[in-house]
Amino acid sequence: MSKILLPLLLTFSIALSSCASPATATVTLTSVSSTDTAAPIPPSDPPAPTDTSTPVPPAFTPLPTETATPSPIPVVESLKATVNTNLLSCRYGPGAEYLYLDGFLQGLKVTLIGWTGGSNWVWVKGDKNNCWVNAKFLDIEGDFKTLPVVYPDIAKLPITPYYSPSTVLSAKRDGNKVTVVWLGVPVNPGDYEKPDMFIYIIEVWRCEGGQLIFDPLFANYETISFIDEPGCAQPSHGRVFVQEKHGYAGPAEIPWP
Repeated sequence: MSKILLPLLLTFSIALSSCASPATATVTLTSVSSTDTAAPIPPSDPPAPTDTSTPVPPAFTPLPTETATPSPIPVVESLKATVNTNLLSCRYGPGAEYLYLDGFLQGLKVTLIGWTGGSNWVWVKGDKNNCWVNAKFLDIEGDFKTLPVVYPDIAKLPITPYYSPSTVLSAKRDGNKVTVVWLGVPVNPGDYEKPDMFIYIIEVWRCEGGQLIFDPLFANYETISFIDEPGCAQPSHGRVFVQEKHGYAGPAEIPWP
């Protein structure tokens, strides 16, 4: 074959091989290493629920404690005192409007032997008759509330032979207000101890602030009103006296409403 024809045949052969059918082509897949593949992410736990309720503190049971019992106030037989004002009136009853018995000068030494249990009036021992003074006019050696309660069971008012007791007609309550009405007893003007003397003394043991207090009230008319609150351990009560210069008529007990 000539030198020119041989190169042409070689070129044509190469061209035919490059135009081969795709079906006869061989495809080689390159395997992928497992180290190149991302590890699967495990599913995460769901978030814990948030407790929005108010926390309840644990129940607490207090230990039993002993209740202290108040010690009773010791009672003394008597106390010494000195009058700290001039011309102190000492009266038949524990109040400023009871009949007058005696007068004390400033500096006088006296002996106290009782009190009312519900006011600041104290009972003074006398040579013949005991009488009542207001404790604020005394310098007392001790607490007068440690004295025995003597009114009204021991220290009694003098009784008049000239007048009859009154009669309580009614006692009515409106809330804490109590109104008492009694029968009038005319007193002869000559039997007045002084021109402005009160004819009636209304003694009431009434409740105030949880304490039973003794409150002597005075009137020249046959009615009176006062306050009596609830809350006292002891019952409230009262009575009405007619007063004249020789003593007292009564008492007429108040039917407490």
